[in-house]
Amino acid sequence: MNPQPRPATDTAPGFSPDPDSLSYPERAATLHRPLPAGYNHLHHRTRIGTGRAAFERAGTAVTTFAMHRAAGLRVRAAGPRAEPGIRLGNALGVGRFEISVPCEVVWTAYESDLTGFAYGTRPGHPEQGEESFLVELDAQGAVWFTVTAFSRPATWYTRLAGPLVPFLQMRFARLCGRRLRRIAAG
Repeated sequence: MNPQPRPATDTAPGFSPDPDSLSYPERAATLHRPLPAGYNHLHHRTRIGTGRAAFERAGTAVTTFAMHRAAGLRVRAAGPRAEPGIRLGNALGVGRFEISVPCEVVWTAYESDLTGFAYGTRPGHPEQGEESFLVELDAQGAVWFTVTAFSRPATWYTRLAGPLVPFLQMRFARLCGRRLRRIAAG
């Protein structure tokens, strides 16, 4: 099963108020299937623990960007946790080789058994698209982490990298799952 927050309208709480700040038109498309055509698609789901406590720890790590930091990104966020409209900059690399990835939170899920968010790319990001990070507590008590994304190159160097970019994105999703498994374990 692919957990998804309940769909809502663009004017409902939980959605970014400024679609013009994004670098792609399909805002909040990670809420729906199929994902938009014309993009690379990513879906990764992994079990990270068991029980309410593990779910709470993992959900907090995802929505406070602690999971991203644990995976090696430098995160500068305009707020302490994911909320629609919060802008953040993730950075990877050092000095002249640093890649900055400006994003904006486009939707959130803060439910009893489902927690997470999606962010979309802003101008200046090397890709165009959206990525969601969800933690789910299922009926049997298993805790699952799911990453869903659609993206395409937005710069010359990501176009030049070709199939290497989706490969690296999947590696990052798996790394996030491993880091989150440790966090969920306490």
